[in-house]
Order: sequence, then structure tokens, then C-alpha cells
Amino acid sequence: MAKRDRDTDGPVTIKKYANRRLYNTATSSYVTLDHLAEMVQDDVHFVVYDAKTNEDITRSVLAQIIFEAEGKGQNVLPVNFLRQLISFYGDSLQGILPSYLEMSMEAFAKNREQMKEQFGGAIETPMKQFEDVTRRNMEMFQKAMTLWNPFVHGGNTPDQAPPAEETTQEGDNIGQLKGQLDEMQRQLDRLMKGRN
Repeated sequence: MAKRDRDTDGPVTIKKYANRRLYNTATSSYVTLDHLAEMVQDDVHFVVYDAKTNEDITRSVLAQIIFEAEGKGQNVLPVNFLRQLISFYGDSLQGILPSYLEMSMEAFAKNREQMKEQFGGAIETPMKQFEDVTRRNMEMFQKAMTLWNPFVHGGNTPDQAPPAEETTQEGDNIGQLKGQLDEMQRQLDRLMKGRN
């Protein structure tokens, strides 16, 4: 499928009917979830509306695409990630998580093609490093949220400052994480320069 210019064409409208069929109004044809998955991969922006109520159901249709892909063995979402994601529903940080995940995915997507070109078949080692950094980022994010929000388990109330020893240790941990991120960025820069 050809890519569409989002700014000039706008999103493609997909209608979902009671019989669960999906109708692409731009091509005047019925489509499947696989077609919609291809549209996502081709960067074609679309919205899905319930044909009867005109309710925007894009989120649930995208989730269904992910569910079916995971069911076919195309596993992208680790079990622990899914557990953590589920644990955020109803949590006080639920409102912050979507923007955090969106920023993380955008950063990863920007680097995806460059990583494929640079590392070719030897992607496992850098991916392990990215997994480690991502895990540390989530831990740091959770610690930061705990410090900022007194209602989160283990957080301090505004009149209750963390012990000096704990603050120093967390500062050291953050400093170490920043150092590791900087070192990883330097390694990536050297790898990219070496390939050019």
C-alpha cells in the first residue's frame, strides 16, 4: 500500500459494521485486520468508527490487531511488560504512562531503521544493551514518581523528607545511570562512524 500524506489527505475512515466487517471508505472496499496492520506498517493514518453509533473505536481495533499478532506467535510484548502494563490500570500514574510509553516508542522508532542499517545481523548485542537501559529507565521512572507522589506506595509525604542516606544513594544511582547512558551513546556513535 502506498503511504499517504497525513496533512493533505487526512486519516482514512474505516467503518466497522455489526457483522464485524470493516469497510475502507477511501477505497470503497471491505478490509481485514491484516489489511489494517499493513496500513499501520505503511504509515497510513486511519480512524475506525462504529457504523451504527459513530463512536471512535480505533484504540480497540488496534489492540485487536496486536492481540491477533501475538496469538499467531509474533511475540513483541514480553509477559512481564504486559503484567506491568495491567498493573497501571487504576493506578494514580495511569495518566502519565501513555505519554511516557509514546515518547519511548517514538524514540525507538526513529532509531529503528538506522539500527537495522548499522548493525545488520549483529543486532542481538545492542538490543540486549537497549533492554538493560529500558529496564533501568523504567526503574528510574518509578522511583521518580514515588518521590514526587506521596500517594504511591513507598512515597514520602511533603513534610517527610527522604533520609539523607537514601537521597545520596539515589543520586549516585541516577549518576551511574546517566554515565552508562552516555557511554552507550558514545559506543553507538563510534559504531555508526565506523560503518560510514
